[in-house]
Amino acid sequence: MNDNQIATAIRHDAEEAASHFPPLLVEAERIAQTVAAGLHGRRRAGPGETFWQHRPYSFGDAVSAIDWRQSAREASRLYVRENEWEAAAAVYLWRDPSRSLDFASMKSLPTKRRRADVLSIALAILLSQAGERIGVLGEERRPFHGRTAPTRLMEALQASAQTGSAPPHAHLPPGARAVMISDFYTDVDEVEASVQALAATGAKGVLIQVCDPAEEEFPFRGRVEFRDLESSDKLTFGDTGALAGQYKRQFAAHRRSLEALAQRTGWTFVVHRTDKQAHLALLALFAALGDMRRWVS
Repeated sequence: MNDNQIATAIRHDAEEAASHFPPLLVEAERIAQTVAAGLHGRRRAGPGETFWQHRPYSFGDAVSAIDWRQSAREASRLYVRENEWEAAAAVYLWRDPSRSLDFASMKSLPTKRRRADVLSIALAILLSQAGERIGVLGEERRPFHGRTAPTRLMEALQASAQTGSAPPHAHLPPGARAVMISDFYTDVDEVEASVQALAATGAKGVLIQVCDPAEEEFPFRGRVEFRDLESSDKLTFGDTGALAGQYKRQFAAHRRSLEALAQRTGWTFVVHRTDKQAHLALLALFAALGDMRRWVS
C-alpha cells in the first residue's frame, strides 16, 4: 500500500468515526438536560480565573473586585465581578475500550458501547455545566473544562490507545474522583487492583456496570451458538436452557463481588441495563458524585 492509499484509508476511517459524533452528542445532550432539569447547579464563587457572574457590591468587598465597566451601566449601583471556584479536584472517566461492549441482543437495543458512550458524554455535559473538569483515567493529558469538554472527551475516548477490559492503574491528584463504565466481564481481582490503588490516594469513585438484558436473564433455549466478541471463538450448546440456573448463579456472584469491592473502598456501584432509560443511570451517577463532594471539596 502506497502513501496515497494509506492516507485515503486513514481519512475513510476518520470520517467513519466522526460520523457517529453528531447523533451521539445530540442523544447525550438530551439525556443530560433531562437530568439537569431536576438538579440544582453546583457552581459557586471562589478563587479562580474563569468568570462566573456579577453581583451587587456589599460592605467588606475589596475595591479591586469592583467591575467598573459593568457598574458604569447602572449609575446607582456598583457591581463585583465573581470568578468561579476552581478546586484542585477533577472527575476522571474510564470507558471500557474492549470489544465486549459491542454486544446487543436485539436490533432494537443499543450496544453496550453506545450506551456507555452516551452516559460518558452526558456526564461530561453535566459536569462542564457545573464548572467541573473532566479527565481521562490512565492517560497523560490535562483535564478538559468548559463548553468544549464533552466533544473533547468523546474524541479522546475514540482515539484512546487503551486496550483490554480491566481498568488501568492510574495515579490521580488528591481529592480527585473516578468513574469507570464497563460491563466488568473480567477478573474482579483486576478491577480491585485498579480501584484499591486509586482509593489508597483518597480518590472516591463510581463503578457503573452496563449490561444487556439477555446477559442478566439468559433467555436462550435449545441449540445456540455463542461467539466471543474478544477472540471470535465459538461455542455451541445443544440445550442452553439447562445452563440457565448455573449461569445466573455465577452472574449474580460476580456482581456481588463488584458490589463488595465498592463497599470496601467507599465507592458507589451502579447497574444499568440497556433496555432501561439512560437518564436513570445518569441521575444515579451524577447524584453519587454530588454526595462525594463533601469529601473532596
